[in-house]
Amino acid sequence: MSVKKPFKVIPLGGLGEIGLNMMAMEYDDSIIVVDCGLMFPEDYMLGIDIVIPDVTYLIENKDKVKAFILTHGHEDHIGALPFILREVNAPLYGTALTIGFIKNKLEEFGLLEQTTFNVAKPRDVVEIGPFKVEFIRVCHSIVDAVSLAIQAGDMTVIHTGDFKLDQSPVDGEVTDYARFTHYGEQGVTLLLSDSTNVEKGGMTLSESLVGGYLEEIFRDCEGRIIVAAFSSNIHRIQQVIDAAVKFGRKVVLNGRSMVSNIAIARSLGYLKVKEDVLLDIRELADVPAEELVLLTTGSQGEPMSALTRMAMDNHKQVKITEGDTVILSSKFIPGHEKAISSMMNHLYRRGAEVIYEKVSEVHVSGHASAEELKIMLNMVKPKFFIPVHGEYRHLVRHARLAKGVGIPAENVLVIDDGDLVEVTSDKMELTGKVESGRVLVDGKGVGDVKEMVLRDRRHLSRDGMVIVVVSISAKTGDIVTGPDIFTRGLVTEEDSEDLLEVARVSVIEAIEAVNTEVRSEQLEIKEEVRLAIRRLFNKALKRKPVILPVIIEI
Repeated sequence: MSVKKPFKVIPLGGLGEIGLNMMAMEYDDSIIVVDCGLMFPEDYMLGIDIVIPDVTYLIENKDKVKAFILTHGHEDHIGALPFILREVNAPLYGTALTIGFIKNKLEEFGLLEQTTFNVAKPRDVVEIGPFKVEFIRVCHSIVDAVSLAIQAGDMTVIHTGDFKLDQSPVDGEVTDYARFTHYGEQGVTLLLSDSTNVEKGGMTLSESLVGGYLEEIFRDCEGRIIVAAFSSNIHRIQQVIDAAVKFGRKVVLNGRSMVSNIAIARSLGYLKVKEDVLLDIRELADVPAEELVLLTTGSQGEPMSALTRMAMDNHKQVKITEGDTVILSSKFIPGHEKAISSMMNHLYRRGAEVIYEKVSEVHVSGHASAEELKIMLNMVKPKFFIPVHGEYRHLVRHARLAKGVGIPAENVLVIDDGDLVEVTSDKMELTGKVESGRVLVDGKGVGDVKEMVLRDRRHLSRDGMVIVVVSISAKTGDIVTGPDIFTRGLVTEEDSEDLLEVARVSVIEAIEAVNTEVRSEQLEIKEEVRLAIRRLFNKALKRKPVILPVIIEI
């Protein structure tokens, strides 16, 4: 009697956290990787631009890695590719918009020529080594999202990716219930399902409802309308443009990712807009306020984003004035609440009216709520179940929900990043642990992604550290004490007094160059200090230390 080969499931990111989604699947001598996402830094990760998964396991087994398969084009599912592909180069598989976004990203990093792209359509089946993978259409907050049905040996594993069961999507492309049911009838060994929205009861509202609420707002606005949204949410952008056209307004795009993503979506036919509707931002002054919609990035209050610069009154082309209406048409991502709140306060200071999720239905989630998760479980009818994509409490609640619809408790497993799970047609067990974790990426300059370098904690320590401590008056924004500058692993303070004095002057000049109102915003001050010190040490020493500004309000 031959021993059954196990199907190995190895999450390298996305379990116990929001973002960083990455799942290795191994059978026989082959590995495929589902998604390759990043995570934006948490508050304590000072000086860090993005966070990506530790892929030591893939590097150690790079000869086995046959493909990266991408479920959709969000940053938390594709954003780490430019860094990971340098270490583990394998062909990419995804739908047209997903591959379009990836190509745009890889071009900035000079990786287009060495990367193999494979575009798949929903219901396409591809064979990769011992794996047979079908792409199944699902609805999400981005066009062209898919789930994956992965077959190897006598086993079938379904990975939902991010999904919701939208009954009236903007483009009319509903989730492919027939394929999920087909596999459910044939027999699914393991289901890996999105847990992000498990805490919300009922069903997630349809994306198409947002269009109606946007039209109501547009109907009542007499001045300029500024809409901040994720540049990847093509359906949302389509509805903003449709509302603008309905009320005789032109649309101006602002933000590099907004311009590039819309261009990609239009070229692939996913976004329908007449040429005369879109204007260049240089034509802004030629359009009366009541005939204008500005579609911009920056809905999360990012320090250097277009909308934050408008709020702080230091945007080159756009000045917020009395009568403007600003619509934040996106979710407040956990950890960004303070920055968003601060940005909204400054928009109100400029005289704008701000409309956001808590006061109007200008955003709906792209993730399935509890009842939809039950429907997915009942369609697929898996023998074994592992919840994915979510913080640990989400995974636990999703596991309980699965047990509630009849999956035996012994067939449900809650796991962490790095856990190695082996599955056969009649058994699922946790058999080990692989190296996993978070790798920190620090950029040479804000937005200068071409020069971004990948460094783990050891690399960071070798590059050294600069700590800048300065006390600022909470009332006036003036420097009270400092700046005091400390270095570790970079230069000795005794041998570099002149350089450190220049650094102190640079910090003072950077802070004094910021207008008084903005000085009350620690994120803004920290960013200016970090840029000033980074430029100085890069020019003087050709070194790229981690810079940690500490601002103390007195």
